[in-house]
Amino acid sequence: MLPVRPPTTRHPASRAALGMALLVAAGLAVPVGPASAAAPVTGAPTVTSAATVTLAAASQPVLRQGSKGAAVTTLQRRLTALHYDVGTVDGDFGPSTFHAVVAFQKVNGLTRDGIVGPRTWSALDRPVVPKPKYTHPGYSVEANLTKQVLYLAKNGTVVRVLDASSGKASTPTPTGNYTVQRRIDGWRQSDLGLLWRPNYFYNGYAVHGATSVPAYPASHGCVRVPIPAMNRLWSTIRVGTPVHIYR
Repeated sequence: MLPVRPPTTRHPASRAALGMALLVAAGLAVPVGPASAAAPVTGAPTVTSAATVTLAAASQPVLRQGSKGAAVTTLQRRLTALHYDVGTVDGDFGPSTFHAVVAFQKVNGLTRDGIVGPRTWSALDRPVVPKPKYTHPGYSVEANLTKQVLYLAKNGTVVRVLDASSGKASTPTPTGNYTVQRRIDGWRQSDLGLLWRPNYFYNGYAVHGATSVPAYPASHGCVRVPIPAMNRLWSTIRVGTPVHIYR
């Protein structure tokens, strides 16, 4: 009688490699080198972690402004934990969540569309953590003109990230180190438009709320943030707060 061959079983690493191959083919993961792929599961955390994160991101729904439900609540909680200015965690993907997503995409080098798809979900698992350039004992404000975001920092740590739009090429925002010189608690009608709760840091240049905050430089030189974001920021900063503007 011929010897009976035991049933063939796949090694866990083979299943992981097959799963990663399918993800790469679908464009949802980056291929790994042969050394990582050949290593046993216990010695290849990079492959397992990447597959797990990518699969988790791919299983999440695509969210955009107007979305509602548990997935939006999960998104808002994650953004809040990462210090992005979401406002209320309520499961409603409204304007504040939209601007928080855009700010996150700016910091992480993603498409600035405010849509949370697989790439944004994946980045939320492994985010870039912004750091301020300057350290002060209290609060300070930094406008990163390259990324088009505003950081609220405290004691050398970013505690809030706001979506922002600075001066366009023809009317650039001045760079430098300043402090808040004066403030107006309300609307200010300037020659170049309406400014909500402006915090002036240099002559007529201010960080202020605006009804329009696009994902690119569009102002006449000021640093715009969404009106609800300015309302949440207003009681934290004051005259004398350091303001750093840089690229």
